[in-house]
Amino acid sequence: MQTGTHSGTHTGTHTGPSPAWTIAAGLPDPELPVVTLADLGILRDVTVDDQGRVHVQITPTYSGCPAMETIRTDLVDALTSAGYQHVAVEFVLAPAWTTDWMTDEARRKLAAYGIAPPGRTDDGPVPLPLTVRCPQCGSADTRESSRFGSTACKSLWVCRSCREPFDHFKMI
Repeated sequence: MQTGTHSGTHTGTHTGPSPAWTIAAGLPDPELPVVTLADLGILRDVTVDDQGRVHVQITPTYSGCPAMETIRTDLVDALTSAGYQHVAVEFVLAPAWTTDWMTDEARRKLAAYGIAPPGRTDDGPVPLPLTVRCPQCGSADTRESSRFGSTACKSLWVCRSCREPFDHFKMI
């Protein structure tokens, strides 16, 4: 059995990236196309058995995330197009996803895209941000405009310095 790899520390030991892992890892998130499933940290495992059947495990960023069905379809389509005949996608809810699973690259990509990335919890309590750095001008003189942003995983903020609105990826 071939198994995928990832840079996170939330799953078991893996043996090296399979072609199936590489395909799955490179797929963009449908709500945040600037980051991949691997960048976001939701890709848990990809295995290919000796008959070529692929089993993919992904974890939603939160329970009920509407993007999960689209992600499932994208995974099945991409892996089938690559020649895999049987692709199963499993949603793994435990342990629950945390923003700590996002790669540093994901945080950089989000900031470059104009979304303030979440901080890290380092396995401690999740802090409630009183201010978030503006991804446009870097100012910390910001305020939350709405706890609800363009998607459920983001909140809407406004920079008092440059006056630009921006999304902030909520820390979980």
